[in-house]
Amino acid sequence: MTIARSVSLFLVAALFEIGGAWMVWQAVREQQGWLWAGLGVLALGLYGFVATLQPEAHFGRILAAYGGVFVAGSLTWGVVLDGYRPDHYDVIGALVCLVGVAVIMYAPRRR
Repeated sequence: MTIARSVSLFLVAALFEIGGAWMVWQAVREQQGWLWAGLGVLALGLYGFVATLQPEAHFGRILAAYGGVFVAGSLTWGVVLDGYRPDHYDVIGALVCLVGVAVIMYAPRRR
């Protein structure tokens, strides 16, 4: 497994999942219409497929690690698209989650 490929897949998965959830949010909370909701649902489905491309064979490990990516990615999405300004606790929490991703996915293991 190459770490670069795995990280790239996590980033693409985050784009689909966070983007899809944001589009559904926009449709429901900001009255953007059903097209936004439909596109969001499609993006959420694509997230599920992208996750299967990870070289790691264990679903639980992939999903657990992706949780940390989701935390950091969601805060970043909020900054870029919603004008959200995270405080230092948000940043520290996101960094802790990313360290967790690195430990879960990339720590050396005996096979």
